[in-house]
Amino acid sequence: MAAPSYGLIATFDTAPGLYRAAQQVRDAGYRNWDCITPLPVHGLDKAMGLKRSIVPRISLAGGITGFVTGMTMVWWTDAFDYPLLVGGKPMFSPMFAFPVSYELTILFTAFATIIGMFVVNGLPMHYHPVLKHDHIRRGMDDTFFIVIEARDPRFNLANTSALLAQAGGKDIKELET
Repeated sequence: MAAPSYGLIATFDTAPGLYRAAQQVRDAGYRNWDCITPLPVHGLDKAMGLKRSIVPRISLAGGITGFVTGMTMVWWTDAFDYPLLVGGKPMFSPMFAFPVSYELTILFTAFATIIGMFVVNGLPMHYHPVLKHDHIRRGMDDTFFIVIEARDPRFNLANTSALLAQAGGKDIKELET
């Protein structure tokens, strides 16, 4: 009995060829697919129809949380936990609370960014069906790939294979899960 299909993988020799193929796959209405490249391809995310990541918003929320935590911690300590009146200084001054708030802003932003990236990217992923492809290592050297997943609503083995061939894909193979 054959293993269930994960999808199709097609090989492309050049970045411009991959870019044009990504536009064709996007225009065909596919949603669950990806490009594997050995180097960054400028504008590929736009060609794939990807939206902007939410990780910067998560980072901003972490930074704001860190800043507010720092200010609140110094305010609480000065005003309630350990009030100390020296020379008529105010119970709270943002000027004295700034170094603590600044450091907590950086710390919380870093943690929020790392955690947000892991959650958004679905990491850690210890196994992926694409790794079964015979020539996937070339995707880290000199070859470009497009992988269209079988879970995509528009996926049909014959039609999807024809689309990839029309887009210039070579060595189109079915991937097992």
